[in-house]
Amino acid sequence: MIKTIAITCFSFIFAVSCKNDKSMNLEMSDVKAPLAKKISKELIIHNDVRTDNYYWLNDRDNQEVIEYLNEENAYTKDQLKHTEDIQKQLFEEMKGRIKEDDSTVPYKLNGYWYVTKYELGKDYPIYLRRKEYIDAKDEILFDCNEMAKDYSYFNLGGISISPDNSLVAYSVDTVSRRQYTIRIKNLVTGEVYSDEILNTTGSATWANDNKTLFYSIKDEVTLRAHKIFKHKLNTNCVEDVEVYHEEDETFNTFVYKTKSKKYIVIGASSTLTSEYQILNADTPDNAFKVFQKRTSGLEYNIAHYGDNFYIISNVDNATNFKISKTSEDGTDKTNWKDVIPHRDSVLIEDIEIFNDYLVVNERENGLNNLRIISWNGAEDYYLPFNSETYTAYIGNNPDFNSDDLRYGYNSLTAPSSIREYNFKTKKTQIKKEQAVLGGTFKKENYESKRVWAEARDGVKVPISLVYKKGLKLDGSNPVLQYAYGSYGSTIDPSFSSIRLSLLDRGFIYAIAHVRGGEYLGRAWYEDGKLLTKKNTFTDFIDCSKYLIEQNYTSNKHLYAYGGSAGGLLIGAVINMNPELYHGVLAAVPFVDVVTTMLDDTIPLTTGEYDEWGNPNNEDFYNYMKSYSPYDNVKSQEYPHMLVTTGLHDSQVQYWEPAKWVAKLRTLKSGNSILMLHTDMDSGHGGASGRFESLKEVAMEYAFLLDLEGIHGQ
Repeated sequence: MIKTIAITCFSFIFAVSCKNDKSMNLEMSDVKAPLAKKISKELIIHNDVRTDNYYWLNDRDNQEVIEYLNEENAYTKDQLKHTEDIQKQLFEEMKGRIKEDDSTVPYKLNGYWYVTKYELGKDYPIYLRRKEYIDAKDEILFDCNEMAKDYSYFNLGGISISPDNSLVAYSVDTVSRRQYTIRIKNLVTGEVYSDEILNTTGSATWANDNKTLFYSIKDEVTLRAHKIFKHKLNTNCVEDVEVYHEEDETFNTFVYKTKSKKYIVIGASSTLTSEYQILNADTPDNAFKVFQKRTSGLEYNIAHYGDNFYIISNVDNATNFKISKTSEDGTDKTNWKDVIPHRDSVLIEDIEIFNDYLVVNERENGLNNLRIISWNGAEDYYLPFNSETYTAYIGNNPDFNSDDLRYGYNSLTAPSSIREYNFKTKKTQIKKEQAVLGGTFKKENYESKRVWAEARDGVKVPISLVYKKGLKLDGSNPVLQYAYGSYGSTIDPSFSSIRLSLLDRGFIYAIAHVRGGEYLGRAWYEDGKLLTKKNTFTDFIDCSKYLIEQNYTSNKHLYAYGGSAGGLLIGAVINMNPELYHGVLAAVPFVDVVTTMLDDTIPLTTGEYDEWGNPNNEDFYNYMKSYSPYDNVKSQEYPHMLVTTGLHDSQVQYWEPAKWVAKLRTLKSGNSILMLHTDMDSGHGGASGRFESLKEVAMEYAFLLDLEGIHGQ
């Protein structure tokens, strides 16, 4: 990718509608909805005064805050008590489709085959390798089931094997705040060394001497990755040497090794600008050299092969990016020579280099394409994909010498598969396809298609749809409409076995590819950020109106879902047009935009200025305030709502949804239900473990199914 965007992949994928609105009775429960106390706080900037009555919730160490969150959890549990049976049914149903004793497709790296497997009845993966031959004896690297047994949350982060295969650096997060501790394990003796590096991003990379390790750490307050350190094996971590400090608060930094294993690379990036430094991995104590000095607005990414570097960049106004080449000795942009020039209609997303071929992951008219180009100029063609609702991407290809391209493919109706395409024979082999157990799933029972809604400014917005065959366009279908729409992150149409629990009950699932993502190229992103951000929200609304006008659904059967920045979208949309939706689910929603973007001590804030704008600038402040969900809650009827968050969330702090719900309770009219569920043990990605997160999904599904009046199979 030309830029790295940390986006949570939410497993919650929902839909509903309203035939038998039992939720109208939920507010009549003997358990009253919690009302957070009001403590007025004035927030003043640009001679504008905002009064925040719930600012006090911004203190997870305050026992009153914890008590309030627990009260909300108790209220939510009480309101959903009558759905416990369907929750259990949904959980078992969704879990029952997943093959428990499963494993990944092995890949070979430096003489070993690496595999991740799951065992029956266990919630966490086991990482192993096999020496030289794919059927050799298993050598267990990590059994996460053993490692996780004493923690309510556990996540094994990056795994980095030393060049001589004898050591592994690995990282662990047991809080869900994405602050990883790096340890080193001897793979020959099994000993875990005393080296313990705290507060890292979780990733580390070895120099070629097998004793020098580079890693990135986070600012303790903002959690911004801001420094790169060098650690020597068998030395005290307090002696580690700082090799780079990223002082610009809008940038993050990271470190990795090139596929060629020749260079250690330090990267620094913001939303709109990137910079790299390189160092020969054989000489880790030498100084890094800047590849191309940062220039505001210049985005680039590098790959090394032979005596050259290949660069994906937007240099020379290449809005959709182009591919260039330069020698190791002359890396600044004056030496870059075009390999694939810029095209207005094609977005370049990624490349993979082989000895004989270059593979380019492109996007045209919203669709993924894998382009195969031989270095000798004799071949240039695309792999065929016969669908408009699919996802294809370059997989794990660590070997330059391979004649096989490993790639991933799935669609809204076809389970995920790992495939290998042979450059010589031109044949594709499916190495593994996701198993969907339970005996009821058949691809041919489902249909998908792409439709185009006209936005209010005349722009056509694509929507990907999937549903069970036999759809009737009579306005009675429950539809779940999902979107993200920020950071240029494209939500491709992909398969979900969990989603089948909705499709099989008559739901249509719709992905609105709104502006703010890059589905239709870089311009699609630029037209949904900063001072054009409202296009994201109005696109979503206009897609909703289209689905209603075309009789896919009605406002009594239309439901909206978004998470994180997608939760911001949901919050803005229901302030603008609440009457369009019968219910919404907002997961870890970013809803207090102005306050957060004015607080540079909050994790990730400063790095977000290029996305949302810096509200210390009055123009950005006023625009941001005009759509911020928390600031625009008003006295009106709102849809039924279930809001979820995590106490330790490092991306969107728990107090944003908590404050939002508290304010909504006091201002909303009507009888719609409003619930807040806080996972007291987890963060932005939800619960850890393979199946534990399904319990929250089952709760959310049950809430929506109950609104639709569907109880049971």
